[in-house]
Amino acid sequence: MSIKQSGQFSFVDALVAGGAGRNDRLDRLSSLVKWYRFEKILARLRPEAGAGRPAYSPLVMFKALLLQSLYGLSDADLEDAISDRLSFRRFAGLGLEETVPDHTTLCRFRNLLIQAGLLEKLFSELDRQLDQAGLILRRGTMLDATVMETSAARPHGPRLGAPDAPASDPDAAFTRRQGKPGSSYGYKAHAGVDQGSGIIRTIITTPANINDTVPADQLICGDEKAVLADAAYHTHAREAALKARGIKPRLMRRPNKHHPELPPRLKRLNRLIARQRAAVETTFATLKRRMGLSVIRYRGLAKAAAQVTLAAIAFNMRRWVTLTS
Repeated sequence: MSIKQSGQFSFVDALVAGGAGRNDRLDRLSSLVKWYRFEKILARLRPEAGAGRPAYSPLVMFKALLLQSLYGLSDADLEDAISDRLSFRRFAGLGLEETVPDHTTLCRFRNLLIQAGLLEKLFSELDRQLDQAGLILRRGTMLDATVMETSAARPHGPRLGAPDAPASDPDAAFTRRQGKPGSSYGYKAHAGVDQGSGIIRTIITTPANINDTVPADQLICGDEKAVLADAAYHTHAREAALKARGIKPRLMRRPNKHHPELPPRLKRLNRLIARQRAAVETTFATLKRRMGLSVIRYRGLAKAAAQVTLAAIAFNMRRWVTLTS
């Protein structure tokens, strides 16, 4: 199958006023990112030549998925938005006379990225570009996690005389937040965020019932000066391991049965750490409230992780624009 040539302006494009459909953030992002490096990674998805209608360029499809993550759109809404907005067409590299990929094409492309294991490579490539731009500070890594509900129906207990109904999303799980009523059913995003820049350096998705401390060591990059986290992440083994690597363990403490009351020194330490790591809450607030990551749209851990990773890539691009404006 051949590749559809996109981004070539037609006579119709030339008739559109220069300021029409202008989006300063997307225009700035287009100029900052070295897209050819992403294109090299995506090139392995290129189908072999053959009969049939030409496929869209993998870079066009990847940019479309970034728009979806930036604006919190469903596949169907993304199709409509690209058709309707000149700024979206310009960012994706589609001319006015070109057809827009439909929602099933977008879904298949996302699945191809998952199957090929390319999302982690795309995330790492952006990390390299951000580092080359001098935006990753390495003063510290702030660890935190957030729960996202799944759009799949919650499983219910068996009714009298009825067989157990299979869960609509077998990978999702229940969790309860301490001190809050009710429960959440879905997944959890665990992130390591660069202190000072707010850039997400590491991201892991798990079922919601996985304790925050379980994937914590995988979120530590090793080149930061300190690790900042709340009391859920503190263990004596982790503290000793960080010190052995020359990383300051800024992990909040919590009382235990042997010491039900923290001494004043540790209370002061907790307050200092809490103030420093408070910025990580802004990261999750942006992801969930402005970028629509409060709900996982797809079923299964692999697809949930893909949605979270794409959102992290889009978030870091958004931060790039903010930090350089």
